[in-house]
Amino acid sequence: MKLISPDQIRSQSRPRLPPWFRVETSTTAKYLDLKNTMDGLGLHTICEEARCPNRWECWNAGTATFLILGGICTRRCHYCSVQTGRPLPVDDREPRKVAAAVQALGLRHAVITSVNRDDLPDGGAAVFVQTMHEIRARLPTCSIELLIPDFDGCEAALTLVCAENPDILNHNIETVRRLFPAIRPQGKYQRSMDLLQRAKRLGMTTKSGLIVGMGETLDEAREVMRDLRAVGCDIMTIGQYLQPTRDHLPVARFYDPSEFSLLKDEALAMGFTHVESGPLVRSSYHAERHVAG
Repeated sequence: MKLISPDQIRSQSRPRLPPWFRVETSTTAKYLDLKNTMDGLGLHTICEEARCPNRWECWNAGTATFLILGGICTRRCHYCSVQTGRPLPVDDREPRKVAAAVQALGLRHAVITSVNRDDLPDGGAAVFVQTMHEIRARLPTCSIELLIPDFDGCEAALTLVCAENPDILNHNIETVRRLFPAIRPQGKYQRSMDLLQRAKRLGMTTKSGLIVGMGETLDEAREVMRDLRAVGCDIMTIGQYLQPTRDHLPVARFYDPSEFSLLKDEALAMGFTHVESGPLVRSSYHAERHVAG
């Protein structure tokens, strides 16, 4: 796949969403409480930064995915709407603020992810660890899922995070091997697979996610599933790519709900313990259900 220039992307009309993409956008008291808590503490969520279509459902249910290490990413992936550029200095108070939000909201399961911080020697691993410490000190009954970047292949950073025993260690592969260089130019398909394999060897329950509709074939999606099982990945999510803005990669095609059901059945047959697969599925969708896996 060749790289698409920004002008080429903007010139392409955005396709109409299929009828199954109906999202309830109503807000409840719980939604407003969560938003006010996040805003009051100056915290970021991937729900907002990545324009997740499920944020109303999840926030109304009192769940959200915390985005740590600021809101500016050092990488530019062509499917992602998170702001890119030169990040601000790390906020030393951020782990305590995340823990305060988890406690205030009374969460049973917290998902912590981050922007890529290739400017930091450990990629931000120490901040993940400190955030876990702070959450467990305030709310020890809360399970924790970490959705980590690849730490630029730093094994010491991964070892540091895994030593703290998160309940789930998630790292998203996102796309197929053929499209990886064009869609995730600063990442590497095999580096991500190697990370998941090392995490499994360190005793983690591992998880990964695939976004479809970016130009892959069904067989290539199946290849990713087989590769993930080959490195021992336990849990998988499969969801439809939605172009966040005209400056991002256009949707190649919309998968039918029956295709998501097919991929789920095939993934379970391969040995995944839990699979979420559907048009609106994202990495943290129903994440609390994955702990029992």
